[in-house]
Amino acid sequence: MGIQFDSATQTFHLQAGNTSYVMQVRSGYLVHLYWGRKIRNFSGTNALQFLDRAFSGNPSPSKDRTFSLDTLPQEYPSYGATDFRVPAYQVQLENGTTVTDLRYQSHRIVHGKPSLPGLPATYTEQDEEASTLEVEMKDELTDLIVTLSYTVYEERNVITRSVSYQNKGNENLKLLSALSANVDFRTDNFDFVHLSGAWGRERYVERHPLRVGMQSVESRRGASSHQQNPFLALVSKDTTEDHGEVYAFNFVYSGNFIAQAEVDQFHNTRVSMGINSFDFSWKLESGESFQCPEVVMVYAANGFSEMSKTFHDLYRTRLARGSFRDKERPILINNWEATYFDFNADKIEDIAKVGSELGIELFVLDDGWFGKRDNDTTSLGDWFVDRDKLPEGLDDLAERVRNLDMQFGLWFEPEMISVDSDLYREHPDWCLHVPNRPRSESRNQLVLDYSRPEVCDEIIKRVCAILASAPITYVKWDMNRHMTEIGSAALPPERQRETAHRYMLGLYRVMEEITAAFPHVLFESCSGGGGRFDPGILHYMPQTWTSDNTDAISRLKIQYGTSLVYPISSMGSHVSAVPNHQVHRETSLKMRGDVAMSGNFGYELDLTKLTDQEKEEITKQVLFYKENRQLIQFGDFYRLCSPFAGNETAWMFVSEDKTEALVFYYRVLAEANAPLSVLPLKGLNPDANYTLDNAEVHGGDELMYSGLAIPATVHGDFQSVVWKLKAE
Repeated sequence: MGIQFDSATQTFHLQAGNTSYVMQVRSGYLVHLYWGRKIRNFSGTNALQFLDRAFSGNPSPSKDRTFSLDTLPQEYPSYGATDFRVPAYQVQLENGTTVTDLRYQSHRIVHGKPSLPGLPATYTEQDEEASTLEVEMKDELTDLIVTLSYTVYEERNVITRSVSYQNKGNENLKLLSALSANVDFRTDNFDFVHLSGAWGRERYVERHPLRVGMQSVESRRGASSHQQNPFLALVSKDTTEDHGEVYAFNFVYSGNFIAQAEVDQFHNTRVSMGINSFDFSWKLESGESFQCPEVVMVYAANGFSEMSKTFHDLYRTRLARGSFRDKERPILINNWEATYFDFNADKIEDIAKVGSELGIELFVLDDGWFGKRDNDTTSLGDWFVDRDKLPEGLDDLAERVRNLDMQFGLWFEPEMISVDSDLYREHPDWCLHVPNRPRSESRNQLVLDYSRPEVCDEIIKRVCAILASAPITYVKWDMNRHMTEIGSAALPPERQRETAHRYMLGLYRVMEEITAAFPHVLFESCSGGGGRFDPGILHYMPQTWTSDNTDAISRLKIQYGTSLVYPISSMGSHVSAVPNHQVHRETSLKMRGDVAMSGNFGYELDLTKLTDQEKEEITKQVLFYKENRQLIQFGDFYRLCSPFAGNETAWMFVSEDKTEALVFYYRVLAEANAPLSVLPLKGLNPDANYTLDNAEVHGGDELMYSGLAIPATVHGDFQSVVWKLKAE
């Protein structure tokens, strides 16, 4: 078992893969001692030292002026009893005060990993994969019980954390803040790494030195957001892809979050992550409990590549679920950029017919098939087939597509409602809103109030009815606006600030019930592209539309940044028409295909307008991807050259047994009299020989250490080269 407790020293030693995590009970407080490379036995060589620090008070009943919570590295700190740093939680009593004092009461160690009720989380398939430590802390005055949960994966450098609250007292309490994890480091010699952006340029890699004070990324938008991803990492100053220490945190949640690092006056760093306390509170009545979502913590001793591989393997096999978790994903054609709202059954069949001839496997009918949806001002919520566009219904269209030897998929936006809809006219109070205030619209739509069970029930019923009405094997689940006027007509005044979290609980329930009812359907999540690309959604839907921006050059940064945390099998990546509809750039079909192949491959254009030459090239792309998709979707991914560092990007895929590899190189702009480039590869077997593109034979050691020359014959802007390696 990866968890040991030394009763003599009151020390917990957690071992996960090649990682150790150590904490100790001191004066009833749970103190953090170590997180890093695996240690056989922890004997306390890094012992805490206590000094009398001016203006750092001493908690009662301690008379020791050297003992202060303000300088103590803690696992789950409070505020108000001598710790002046940001707390991990805050609770308000009925008398209005917010001072609490959690002390260790007991603990238990169990095999396996308990699930979190109503919330997504990583999991185990056998109890032997993990062990879980549950530490019970108690505030004596209020009888508040806070249980800190730590799960260690035996073969992975992963520790997951969550927190639950239980009010065993007689008075009501109010949670003002309830974060899921806190780690106090005794240094600030780190860089702060996070993933930021906007619609159309999601998850750009940002890195800067830690500074004294608070630095954070967060969302107050009701979703994890395009703007910030619920991820942060502290990395040593010399960390690269293959060198240096990484301490990474990722929040398994899809709503408002905060991920923060505070450097104090003594250059200690406190990292904490959880539900954003902004506009949040939760009434905890006597006898009630509250469960915080999960934080996944990854330690890597050998740079970002090792960190990414740990996240990828965990999320692909122990976060994603269902029959598609380990299945190859189909190549699709989506009609959105081909037709937008202007289509009928014959037009869809025409596109599908060409797609079938090209070898494409799945047709996805996007927005516009329901209600009176001729534009984006109407009909969201009215999940009934538009008989003007599809007079014979979805079943007829799906059969026409299936007769072309293609699967049929469908777009939904189940969380939204249009003012111009029958559902809104019948239930105008079913959207998020607050009394006596205007209802702000975005993309001409409002957000359904998923904090209300009856709203969730109705959407489940309507979506399930459509999915049962036709042979549908794929769903694109979209969400095209963030939340405003976050309030619920069904909640009393004292619970209004629970609305955003209750919404997420409702959403997870809806996703759980629908995906469970249709296990044969591949669900892909979307939020204006990548606006909700987070581990919470991946628990229900194994892939996400990476970005609405399909421009190949933009996608180099988007897909590179996304790969820092999320597996390739989770990324939707398609070829679209040129000029690109988002940035109006023209790139070759080859460049677009070579970028899009580094994900779940598909097309978003009007196939009926292709030239014979384009059809021939797409046929080759489709065949190449089919031959290599197992390697791409489930192989080990290595970043070779960063688009954030210059004009070139490169990455590669290596099979688990290292017998196959696929290398992609991209150059953005041509340069006069440019230097020649050599690309060192990664992940190969140094003792094996590899055939390069069915021609030359080279040693794996030479390919990795000496490198592969970029052909000087590659001319012009927006160029790409692909190599296939096979071990002899």
